[in-house]
Amino acid sequence: MAKSTDSASTSPDAPKRSLFSRRPKDGAPAKPKAPGRVKQMVEIFKMTRRYDPNVVWLMLLVFLGVVAFSLIVGFLVGNWITALILGIPVGFLLALIVMSRRAEKAAFAQIEGRPGASGAAMSSLRRGWIVEEQPAAVNPRTQDAVFRAIGRPGVVLVTEGPSTRVKTLVDAERRRLARILPNVTVHVLETGRGEGQIELSKLTKTMQKLKPELTKVEVGAVNKRIASMGSALPIPKGIDPFKARPDRKAARGR
Repeated sequence: MAKSTDSASTSPDAPKRSLFSRRPKDGAPAKPKAPGRVKQMVEIFKMTRRYDPNVVWLMLLVFLGVVAFSLIVGFLVGNWITALILGIPVGFLLALIVMSRRAEKAAFAQIEGRPGASGAAMSSLRRGWIVEEQPAAVNPRTQDAVFRAIGRPGVVLVTEGPSTRVKTLVDAERRRLARILPNVTVHVLETGRGEGQIELSKLTKTMQKLKPELTKVEVGAVNKRIASMGSALPIPKGIDPFKARPDRKAARGR
């Protein structure tokens, strides 16, 4: 008597499938399950609390403050139950907003001081900005860099490194831009915690507050003009410029 049984499905160690789940093909590796929204929120909360222990008290203060305010309003209007039902989800939502703001600062604190941190911060810019992944100029020896973004305010150069060292890179890049874009404003923003510098967590807000001078069509035209100019550095795509090292044997003719 022949029975067609699947040894994998009858094994006690095999994971149980629900009634409507699709059976995996033979030999096909199981796809890793993406983490749920709740699990993501828990991981973000743990990461934020690790770098900012006060986030727990801030979230609790916001939540209790909203609930208390809703109860006061409810007692005044004579319907505290409805006010409490509305106040709890609103307080929870505002507590999550506080956590997201503190989580953003914690994320910037982790990458601050590392090569390429300014470029990573610029990648969170909203629509309307064209941000280049590779730096416009870089000094491989000191790892000072200048990142470039194009938006309605014009061209924005974001520096990474001490002001005295990075000035040479900025001046060279401004001269290159002035040759092909004489009428476009070039802004220079320095990242860091020194005098006159901008913290990473405030970089995107500072860029978005710049006065618009170009239209959307002009932004695209400026980007094409810069792309036609080419890069000042022979950086292959996908190569980390901060890990590049000169070939000393080739320099000696070997």
